[in-house]
Amino acid sequence: MSPVRRCSRTACGRPAVATLTYVYADSTAVLGPLATYAEPHCYDLCAEHSERLTAPRGWEVVRLSDPSAPTRPSGDDLEALANAVREAARPQDRGDGARRGGGPRTADPLEVARRSHLRVLRSPDS
Repeated sequence: MSPVRRCSRTACGRPAVATLTYVYADSTAVLGPLATYAEPHCYDLCAEHSERLTAPRGWEVVRLSDPSAPTRPSGDDLEALANAVREAARPQDRGDGARRGGGPRTADPLEVARRSHLRVLRSPDS
């Protein structure tokens, strides 16, 4: 078996350079740098197929291409993953309206925007 991961598209044998993931709940296709290891629900794409990618009508395509990003997971990545797991494991009370800002839970002062389970955070320095 070749150590180089190949494009997931049928009959394409070129080396993969990007990973495509679908977030069905948000109708979003996320195309980012090649993942560290192959995931069963992600698609590895070559340069040509990643450039020509289109999403279904009504879906949004998010292209993550940051050449200065570290190739290995950093401490911040691991901390963000741990926080996401903690938040997902926390029981949610949907009846009291706490999610709509009317309850005791307040937004983190660094949180700029939220879309479903994804959050945009502002740097503490800015």
